[in-house]
Amino acid sequence: PKEANAVALDVLTKGVNSLGFKVEEPTAEVIATLLEGIDLKAVEINFASCPRRTVELAKALVEYLNARGAAADFKGSIDFNPLKPAFRHGKQIDVKAIVETAKEILAIVKDVPGLKVLSVDSDMLSNAGAYIYQELGYALAWGADWLTLLTDAGLTADEVAARVKFNMGISSNYFMELAKFRAARMLWAQIVEQYKPAQADSAKMHVHASTSRFNQTIYDAYVNLLRSQTETMSAALAGVDSITTTPFDTPYKTPDTFSERIARNQQFLLKEESHLDKVVDPAGGSYYVETLTVSIAKEAWKLFLEVEDKGGFAACLNSGEVQAAVNATALKRHQDMARRKEVLLGTNQFPNINEMAADKIETEACGCGCGCHHDEEQGQGGIAATRLASDFEQLRLATEHASNRPKVFMLTIGNLAMRLARSQFSGNFFGCAGYEIIDNNGFKTVAEGIDAAMEAKADIVVLCSSDDEYADFAPEAFKLLGGRAEFVVAGAPACTDDLKALGIENFIHVRSNVLDTLRAFNAKLLR
Repeated sequence: PKEANAVALDVLTKGVNSLGFKVEEPTAEVIATLLEGIDLKAVEINFASCPRRTVELAKALVEYLNARGAAADFKGSIDFNPLKPAFRHGKQIDVKAIVETAKEILAIVKDVPGLKVLSVDSDMLSNAGAYIYQELGYALAWGADWLTLLTDAGLTADEVAARVKFNMGISSNYFMELAKFRAARMLWAQIVEQYKPAQADSAKMHVHASTSRFNQTIYDAYVNLLRSQTETMSAALAGVDSITTTPFDTPYKTPDTFSERIARNQQFLLKEESHLDKVVDPAGGSYYVETLTVSIAKEAWKLFLEVEDKGGFAACLNSGEVQAAVNATALKRHQDMARRKEVLLGTNQFPNINEMAADKIETEACGCGCGCHHDEEQGQGGIAATRLASDFEQLRLATEHASNRPKVFMLTIGNLAMRLARSQFSGNFFGCAGYEIIDNNGFKTVAEGIDAAMEAKADIVVLCSSDDEYADFAPEAFKLLGGRAEFVVAGAPACTDDLKALGIENFIHVRSNVLDTLRAFNAKLLR
């Protein structure tokens, strides 16, 4: 706690005005130590702890605030998320017990009006790969469940709605994310109004947004800065209440002083230099954004109604329907990543083939070698929170750990434009596995190219030419190579069937499954 307090006091001098503490032992002494020297009127304070210890945490915090006369002015939250075991491990949740605990917490914090204690952590869904409309639809259903369960238990709509906090993710789809938050406020207000609150302010949505971990990468990690910057900008323009920008090195280590400073500066750039916090809804009136907002709202509302028809969010979580839907989406996105329908720069497209990453991975991994955190492991029936880049990263790490690094030789011949285009495509293709790429300006004859490949001790020879010329060049090259290296044709020429009849098996092109193809080569070549 003392170390956490020291860090908090330090970052408060650097422009931060909202803090989050993860508390393992929520005692009065720990709370007092964490908050020592912090101006509670000027800083938003947020806490997270094990759901089973949230009551303890609430009591300790309220006791501290009352002792200092700060209860009326305090702004912050306690992350009470009793649904996390169902998300992570597929465990059944006891709805009655959750309601009783929530009522107890609300009673404890009744004199601290600015303290949010009913969490809707849809960022878990976003970081598991859910589509934007899915995150929003499930978030609305989750929030509505809090309202339904607790109003049925005797609380008023105002007492419940005022305590709900949405913790949402931000993906790299810039305009769609901007529209998502705008749609969220509109739809949440409509939901709350159905519970007949006495105060109009009860329908206001309180949102904290966190940039994505799902699309972060270990290789070319500085590109994470570009992703998180546009994500932060989406949320800022959408008018969320607070933002966390995830440091760029999070996938492979505990963020250090440098990466945390950069993450803060990413926000300050938008706030202090671009003044994005000075205008209310700057995207309002834009035909494109307004159209996106309505479109996302319709899809999210459709999903929300489906969940309501099936008994509400908790019921769908207990049946495993939510987890299954998110996992299906994540699987589809991983498959799209494998085929480059979804692109992560530096990972499955335009990789830096000279970059090595194995030595920089410090985070205790789950065994796959890609730096996944233990709390991201999937239990039976839980959501599979696996980063989008992890499959390709395993390929490259396997190459790094092998005793040999395969060499890919570009046998460029014939039509100048086609051979250049296909050698660049092939270099990017095999670079995704971290192979050494040997490019060439072109050869006059196939025999000259094969001799050069053997002299370079190539493990893979890629024939790069035009479709028309493959009918002659490919059989000759395959015969001269004589099995001394893997032979690949770059493209899908009309003569493919004829070439396959000669024994040529490997063809790479834009419709190829890059991941499966490279896995097959890894299995053949790595020692």
